[in-house]
This record gives sequence, C-alpha cells and structure tokens, in this order.
Amino acid sequence: MGNGSELDGRVVQIFQKRFVQVQNILDQNRLLINEINQNHESNIPDKLSRNVGLIRELNNNIRRVVGLYVDLSSSFTKSEEDLRSYGKAGHKRNRPV
Repeated sequence: MGNGSELDGRVVQIFQKRFVQVQNILDQNRLLINEINQNHESNIPDKLSRNVGLIRELNNNIRRVVGLYVDLSSSFTKSEEDLRSYGKAGHKRNRPV
C-alpha cells in the first residue's frame, strides 16, 4: 500500500503547510484589527488616515486566506479522487482465463 501511504503523507503535508499559513495571516489580522481599533478610538487625524492602508492590508489578507482555503479544498478533492482511483486499481482481481 506504498502509493496510498505516499498520497496520505503528501496530503497531510499540504494541509499542515496551508493551515500554518492561514494561522500566520490570522495572527497578523488580529494585530491589524487591534491597531485599527486603537487608531479609531484615538480620533487623531494621522492615525485615522493610517487606517485606510491598514484596512486595505486586512482585506488583502482576507483574500489570501480565502485563496488558501480554496487551495485546501481543491487539494482535498484531488487527493480524495487519487485515493479512490488507487483503491479501485489496488482491489482488482485477476480472473482465470
């Protein structure tokens, strides 16, 4: 069952990598949101205008997270198809002629 194990291992690596990326972006978003809130509460014009750039960065990060989840979904679907096709090929019986 070597090929099936290799597929499983590859899928796990892809998922782990993507989840680490997502978590890093979400951690960054938390910091951005905190800064945006502090700037908003301060009512200082320079800080309020800085929020425009911070909100753009936040929106871009959200797009990146969505893209990573799309990649995860696609990888999951593909790996499931690979495992199904491997399972079908691995379970064929040889019939006597």
